[in-house]
Amino acid sequence: MEFSTPLIPATLIKRYKRFLADCRLEDGHEVTAHCANPGSMLGLKDPGMRIWLEPNDDPKKKLKYGWRLVEHENGHFTGVDTSVPNRALKDALMRREIPELAAYETVRPEVKYGENSRIDFLLSGVGLPDCYVEVKSVTLSRRPGLAEFPDSVTARGTKHLGELATMAQAGHRTVMLYLVQRTDCTAVTLAADIDPAYAAAMTAAQDAGVEVIAIDCALSPDGVNLRNPLPFRAPTAA
Repeated sequence: MEFSTPLIPATLIKRYKRFLADCRLEDGHEVTAHCANPGSMLGLKDPGMRIWLEPNDDPKKKLKYGWRLVEHENGHFTGVDTSVPNRALKDALMRREIPELAAYETVRPEVKYGENSRIDFLLSGVGLPDCYVEVKSVTLSRRPGLAEFPDSVTARGTKHLGELATMAQAGHRTVMLYLVQRTDCTAVTLAADIDPAYAAAMTAAQDAGVEVIAIDCALSPDGVNLRNPLPFRAPTAA
């Protein structure tokens, strides 16, 4: 998936009010960018970080820049836009590029289910049970090579796991898919110390039959592409 507009480098001044970030462009001008990430962004919002912005000329948007990437000192990238996984995965699912889900012919996004929720993708195919796929963007890494989810307490995420478990118990196929928006990680786990309720909900969900798939990305200022499956290590809930 290519970015709609070529990204430009900048330096982060500060991120505030969750969805705003003041940045300094290379020519010295200061701009405010939209930050499409409601999480804590632990380790990704330090002043002085090199980041990449996507300009836009959409008259409907108040902010003319969107924050897309953090570039780390070691040359790796982290994608901070939480809308990217669903867009990238929709294309991959429709092209049947994810081996575990390639048998499904129909991909429907944002289908209502459960208690006032929407599943990210509902997959269907002849002779197959419907497959409910929930997607989460993973950006936290506190130990070299290990990605973690979540980076803050997520009551909504815990609710989603409970609803996936209910669907699994009803005979449907259910998948929790973690898309790791980092180029420096080789495995995924849960940050049970940050959100023990989410970790406990994952244990219950897996016991109910919910599958877990983790995939990493090739990230650069040019775009985002799904890359390799990653092992998922489920910790004991704190």
